[in-house]
Amino acid sequence: MKLFSKKPTEKPTEVGPCVQPGSRRNFLCHASTLALVGSAGALLGPAAQAATSMLPPPDLFDPDLLDLTFWLQPRTLNLVRPQSGEKLKITYWKDGDLNLNAYEQVCELLRDVQANRIFRMDTQLIDTLWAAQAFVRRYGFEAPVEITSGYRSPETNSRLIEQGLPAARNSLHLRGQAADFCLNGLHPQILGQLVQGFQAGGVGFYFRVGAKGGWIHADTGPARQWRG
Repeated sequence: MKLFSKKPTEKPTEVGPCVQPGSRRNFLCHASTLALVGSAGALLGPAAQAATSMLPPPDLFDPDLLDLTFWLQPRTLNLVRPQSGEKLKITYWKDGDLNLNAYEQVCELLRDVQANRIFRMDTQLIDTLWAAQAFVRRYGFEAPVEITSGYRSPETNSRLIEQGLPAARNSLHLRGQAADFCLNGLHPQILGQLVQGFQAGGVGFYFRVGAKGGWIHADTGPARQWRG
């Protein structure tokens, strides 16, 4: 099954495989396909607790309870890339169609900033970022998706390994199928379990002490989880 009715045809600076989701187990893909056919209070960061009394809703980790309306709405992503200072708020999908220009802008923000190389990102991964953000917005939690890492060139990935930083030799970042991100003020435990609920691939939890807290890794590979 195809996630979108249209695939990107215009090539960014560097082109990689646009992975098509499988038909088994994948709730996120299933929900997107349906759309096409039809056309943790204690875990909140201190800043968020001060700004809102939002508690994790009963269905926070059960996306199966989402109705079709959620997946039919326009998909607008609010992204920031602290490493480069870039910000982007853009609607990349509407009425069953992928906006190619918007898609390319998202890929640009998700590029390898160190090598300044753009890659064709997996559209299912972009949907995962959007779904997490849109899901918590229903409960009054507004925050941009902060991208720590998107695409990685082989050179950048090797450099991270040499520096002893979390990076796998066969990382899905190399194929445009992974992103490390957070929602400022939302504990990565909540965010990671929410993304796990979409059953779109692997989820890694990275907890860090400090004002910025941690982040999660999400990819569109085999379903699995780990802590780093």
